[in-house]
Amino acid sequence: MQGYKKYLKEILIDEKKLKARIAELGKEVSTDYRDSENLLLICILRGAFIFLSDLSRAITVPHAMDFMAISSYGAGNRSSSGAVRITMDLTENICGKDVLIVEDIIDSGNTLSNVLDMLSTRKPNSLHICTLLDKFERREVDVPIRYTGFRIPDKFVFGYGLDLDEIYRNLPFIGVVDLEKYDG
Repeated sequence: MQGYKKYLKEILIDEKKLKARIAELGKEVSTDYRDSENLLLICILRGAFIFLSDLSRAITVPHAMDFMAISSYGAGNRSSSGAVRITMDLTENICGKDVLIVEDIIDSGNTLSNVLDMLSTRKPNSLHICTLLDKFERREVDVPIRYTGFRIPDKFVFGYGLDLDEIYRNLPFIGVVDLEKYDG
C-alpha cells in the first residue's frame, strides 16, 4: 500500500475526521428516517462502497441496501457529460420506499441528475442524496444534496473508495493527487 505515497500531494481528510463526520451523518439520517419502515440505501458503485459500509453501521434505524453501477461518459476521464448508462441495475423494487442514494463524490452533478430522473420514474416514496464529498465549484447542474460529508475544493482526490487508476480505494483517508508526479 506504500506505492500511493509517490502520488500523494497532501492528505485532505484524515481517517479520524472521516469517522467522526460519518458518525454525525448516521445520526442525522437515523433522526430523519426514524419513522420510516422502508429505508433503502442505494450505493453507487464503485466509489461509494466503503462510505456505504461505514454509514450503514452508523445508521441506527432499520434499512436495506442495494447497489447500482453507472457508466457516464463525456470529455475526458475526470469529467462527465452526464450521459449515463446503467451497467448494473437495482435488484430491489423501490416503489413506495424511502430511497437514499449514497455517493462518493459529486462534482458537475450531471450524472447524479440523470440518476435522480431515472429513479424518480420508479415511484419511490422519497428520493434523497447523501454524498461523502461535494466539489461544489464544479457544479454544472443543481442536484438536491440532503446530506454532505465534506465540501472540498476542485482537486483530484483518491482513497476511501475513490480510485487512482482503479487502485488505492482501500486507503483510510482522502488524499490529493500530486499532478506533477501523476501522468494518468
